[in-house]
Amino acid sequence: MLLLKKKDNKKLIKGGESSDPEIEKMREMYAQTFRKLEENSITIGTIVEIRSDEVLIDVGYKSEGVIPVSEFRNISEYKIDDEVEVLIEQLEDQNGMVSLSKQKADKMQSWERVIADCEEGKLVKGKVTRKVKGGLMADIGIEAFLPASQISLRPVKNMDEFVGNEYDFKVVKINFERKNIVVSRKQFLEESVAKDKSKMIKEMKVGDVRNGSVKNITDFGVFVELNGIDGLLHITDMTWGRISHPSEMVAIGDSIDVVILDIDNEKERVSLGLKQKTVNPWEEVEKKYPVGTKVKGRVVNLMPYGVFVELEKGIEGLIHISELSWTKRINHPSEVLAIGDVVEAMVLNIEKDAKKISLGIKQTEANPWDNVEEKYAVGAKIKGKIRNITAYGAFVELEEGVDGLIHVSDVSWTKKLNHPSEVLKKGDKVEALVLSVDQKSKKVSLGIKQLETDPWEKIEEECKAGTIVSGKVNKVTGFGAFVELNYGFEGLIHVSQLTASDETPADITTIIKEGDNITAMVIKVDPSERKIALSVKEYLKMNKESKEE
Repeated sequence: MLLLKKKDNKKLIKGGESSDPEIEKMREMYAQTFRKLEENSITIGTIVEIRSDEVLIDVGYKSEGVIPVSEFRNISEYKIDDEVEVLIEQLEDQNGMVSLSKQKADKMQSWERVIADCEEGKLVKGKVTRKVKGGLMADIGIEAFLPASQISLRPVKNMDEFVGNEYDFKVVKINFERKNIVVSRKQFLEESVAKDKSKMIKEMKVGDVRNGSVKNITDFGVFVELNGIDGLLHITDMTWGRISHPSEMVAIGDSIDVVILDIDNEKERVSLGLKQKTVNPWEEVEKKYPVGTKVKGRVVNLMPYGVFVELEKGIEGLIHISELSWTKRINHPSEVLAIGDVVEAMVLNIEKDAKKISLGIKQTEANPWDNVEEKYAVGAKIKGKIRNITAYGAFVELEEGVDGLIHVSDVSWTKKLNHPSEVLKKGDKVEALVLSVDQKSKKVSLGIKQLETDPWEKIEEECKAGTIVSGKVNKVTGFGAFVELNYGFEGLIHVSQLTASDETPADITTIIKEGDNITAMVIKVDPSERKIALSVKEYLKMNKESKEE
């Protein structure tokens, strides 16, 4: 058998065509020594030489192939005559050399091995190797892409901290044409949390005390994480006392012990409590604050209808605006109190089940109305300043907190007033007579006209029918004119009695006006109705008859 070195064989082959039968026979025998190799296929080659930057591989073909040292993960682990798997890219390149790649062979072999044991939805283990645009690369036998959004349950600020670490992943997508795989650590974590959450909820019991971390704070409460389970700590279950916002008690990240109040297994929700770790202060409230006792507290809130006073943590009482003072007329509690003030009050009522305590400040002082009947007896004369005037009368301040009312009908015996302000003014000092006292209803009735004798009692003696009177017109209406007479009386001239004619004038103001002085005859006096009827017609008629006589 003829043995030739490859380089000699190459020279023989490259010598060109030959008609020598022996040479042709030798050429055929040499060709039969080559292995049947195909491009883009993996074969086993032998290392024949290791250089500084490349490795020569014999794959049993005409020439050796050259592979860069960079394609070997650790070249120091290899030696001459070691067999390695390589990918045949080209049987002959432009230099007549076999083009080989160990890296591509490794990748193809890894892809085949991984795909054989991998499918979408399956869990795999891998090591994060490097950071790339949009995420990380993880080695799961081959490199797989881990998107940034799938790294963790929460957004990741620094992806570099994951490089070099091993994790469990879930295969979410395999692209067979491009030979790439997308994995997710987030989906693996979500499934793990869901399993742990379901298990933990089944183990929980109402009344258990668990430690958790404050995850989020809202206006209505706090979300607390209990080893993967989010529980709601409502603001009303944080303290027996008063807070405006949960952030007054906790901050995000705080570690707190909470009580399990309720468990919804179907929706996997947990209600938590903080105040339930301590005794409810309302349990002993009736013993600590008996009705009728005086207590001290701090003003914690002001409302239009009253004041909330904190007696202790978790116990508040309400002082209604009507219970602030016996004497002062208060429109809003802020007129007399401010938040933070310490006040003394009396316990008026307790509703334990409704968690309500009624308090009063005025009850700590004497009630000026208690002896008002003695101080302001009926028939007594008083002096006071007009504090207010309304359409129905004037209020006179007798003392602080005690007012008397002069009704408009009790101002004058003779004048018909449309409004008290016609004769009285706010701030005026007046003298009046006490007409009645209702201590229970806190009412004192006063009268000015009662200080004088009722002139209507002797009206018929001084102003009887047939008397001629003179006066000034002080009011004109559609039905007649009112005339102010002597003695303070007022008489009415009906429209039919204004002229000697029997015809009623269409416009009364063409005959008489306010301020006119007029003379008329009294034709009727009614003391019970306090009315005087006058007539110009009768007065003219009498004059005519007198002249005729």
